[in-house]
Parts: sequence; C-alpha cells; structure tokens
Amino acid sequence: MTIYSLDHVVGYAREHSPFYRDLYSDVPTDGWKIADLPVIDQTAYWEGHGQSESSVMTSPLGVDGGYLYKSGGTTGQPKFTVYTKEEWTEFTRVFGAGLAKNSIADRDRIANLFYAGELYTSFIFLNDSLQNSAANVLTFPIGGAAPFEFIVHTLQDYKVNVLLGVPTTLLHLAEYVRDQGISLSIDRCYYGGEAMYPDQRDLLAQVFPGISVLTVGYASVDAGHIGYGDPSCGFNEHRTFGDSSIIEIVDDTTGLPIDEVGREGRVVVTNLTRLLMPVIRYPAGDRGVWVDAPGTPDRRFRLLGRSEEGARVGPMTLNYDDIHAILAGFNQTIEVTGFQLVVTHQDRRDLLTLRIASRQGAAVPASLTERVRAAVYQGRPMFNDLLRDGLVHPLAIEWIEHGDLIVNPRTGKLRRIVDHRLKEGQ
Repeated sequence: MTIYSLDHVVGYAREHSPFYRDLYSDVPTDGWKIADLPVIDQTAYWEGHGQSESSVMTSPLGVDGGYLYKSGGTTGQPKFTVYTKEEWTEFTRVFGAGLAKNSIADRDRIANLFYAGELYTSFIFLNDSLQNSAANVLTFPIGGAAPFEFIVHTLQDYKVNVLLGVPTTLLHLAEYVRDQGISLSIDRCYYGGEAMYPDQRDLLAQVFPGISVLTVGYASVDAGHIGYGDPSCGFNEHRTFGDSSIIEIVDDTTGLPIDEVGREGRVVVTNLTRLLMPVIRYPAGDRGVWVDAPGTPDRRFRLLGRSEEGARVGPMTLNYDDIHAILAGFNQTIEVTGFQLVVTHQDRRDLLTLRIASRQGAAVPASLTERVRAAVYQGRPMFNDLLRDGLVHPLAIEWIEHGDLIVNPRTGKLRRIVDHRLKEGQ
C-alpha cells in the first residue's frame, strides 16, 4: 500500500508536471497550506492533457505501463485518465475496503451489471474492487448490455442475491421482472454513476420486497476514490476515505475550504495515491455539505447534485434536481421512474422537452400533462416571462416507457440533459 503525504504529491507534481509547475508558480516552496493551492480549472487541466502530448502527466504516456480509461462522457467531450499498475491496484483496494464497510459480506453472490468496453472503467473497476475487498464473494461479471432474459436466468440459476449497476439499468430490469411476473430473491442492490431518488427506490422495493438500496460508493475515473457508504449514511451521504485522499467542500466565491456543517459548496478532491497524473484540488463536479463535525474520522458529507447539471433554455437555466422535486409532487397520481430534459431549437427559439418515464407509458390523460406543465411554470416563474416575450417555446412533455429514456450507449448512464442544438447545427 502506497499513500503519499500531501507535501510529497505537490512537490512531485511541481517537479515533473509542467501544468502544476505553472499553476504553483506563485505558491512558496515551503510553509504553504492546502488552501493556498489554487483549485484546478478543469478547462485548463484538460486542454493541457491531449492524446499526443500532456503537460499534466509527470512522465510520457506508456513509459510506466498501466491503464488508460475514458470518463463516461455524459456531459462534454470524453477525457482519458492514466494509472500505473500500482496506482490502479491501490485505487481498487481502497474502494474494495469501502465496499466491505457497506454490507458486502462473505458468500454474497454479486451480479455486476455495470457497463464495459470502449475504454470505460466502471465494470472493470467494480470487479477489481470486489476482488480486492476483504469479503469472500462470488462475482458474476454479466455487464449492463446483456439481454434481460440472460440476466434473469443467471440470477435464478445461481441464486444471486446482490446487484450492482447504474440506476437506469436496475430500474429497467425491475420493470422487466415485474411485467414478466418473475420472482427473484435479491436482498441488496448497489447503485453508482447517478443518484437513486426515493421514488426510484420505492419501485425497487415493490419488485424486490425487503431489498436494501445502497450506494456502491463515490468515485470517478478522473479523481479516483472519493467516498464510501456505510449503515450510518443517509440518502446521498458518503464517508471520506481516511488518509488516502483529502476531500474538501469549497466556497464558490473564495475557493476556501468550508468546515462548518450544512454549508453548501463544491466537492474538491486531492488524491494521495497517484503521481503519474496528479489530482490536487480537483473539482469532482458535485455540490455537497458536511454532515459530521470537523475532526470526525472518515467524516460524512452529503451530495446535493451535479454542479453543472442544468438545462439552458434561452437565458434561463432549469436545474435537474428542481424538476425532480416538482415531479415528486405527482407521486400519488402516477409512478414516475425517470425523466430527462431535451433541448432543441426551432424557429429561432429554444424548445425544452420534458421526457417522463412512467409505468403507464404514453397512456397518460391530457389533464395530467397540463398539471405537470403548470407546476413547472409555477416552480420557474421566469419561464412564463420568456413565453410572454416570445423568447422560448412552451414546455413540451413526452410520456414514455422507462426503456425509451436516452442513455449513453457506452456507459448505460441516463443522459439527464440532452442538448441537440449543436448536433443539429442550430
């Protein structure tokens, strides 16, 4: 196990990475604190890390062997990250230890339904993490792209009791199992890559009575391990990984760490196990708050949603989580299993389409569509102002089956925001 001190990581990056050498040019060699280091500007970071040349890496690509992976690419252009063999082993060892703290136990039979291939990491990462966990488990590397018939037969034939996957896959499988009248003995499922909202958990509980719905943990191929779940964690909560990384919640304006409980900021990661492609005060892309008091071992924090996930429609931004809260008000009327925001451009105006997946599919009365539309307008009054001024189209609502949601074909993750404007050349 190799965990470096912050001084060592920063010093090594300064000496061997042109990007960090320039970034820290105004930071003294000695006597600095982590808050003195600039938070990474992701645009500059990834512009400096190309396929043929990288100012971020501390040695040329391939010299140290290892592994190259792309990020999921749900938003923006896919990026690639490089690990040495030792760094990858340490990454999966740390994450595997976190899994063992979140009820993964000896003799569990675990189906890995994450996606693999095309340089995507989650399937391989979870397999390796399970292998490096202290628990003696039997792993079934099925994959998220397998036909549901094959998945179900495997789960039945081998009495699999645990599922791992992205929420979109798990929910679609649950709908298939329910609609086919199939009975499975699944007692836990672990989700990752997206949030799993309470209404989605309710669907899994209906299909798999008694199931525990748990986070697989919080990590990214870019930043590495960030948080693990345990029985004390509530909805969207994780614990930090002790001395192998430094997790900060940072003020948006000052860039300084927030220490008090409940004050919102950006999640920023410093990884203390990686030197080939250093990660120092790197924004994870999420917002969060501390749950535990300062000094608590493996301090808990709660995620509050993606920091950049909002649909921009004309001059207005609609946050995905705000729309989710609006739809939650209709839970007694209709079973919403997922949704996404699609933005197009027609007749010189933006058009937002709210695609809602429900058990009823398209068989939804027009009156309900109008009620949902009115609720969105009420929740975002600026929408009515823009409609009055003719700056955007009225909100379109499309009712669909869960399997009709647009997902990333490589990762299986739900595309929460789908912007067709650039694709259409408009």
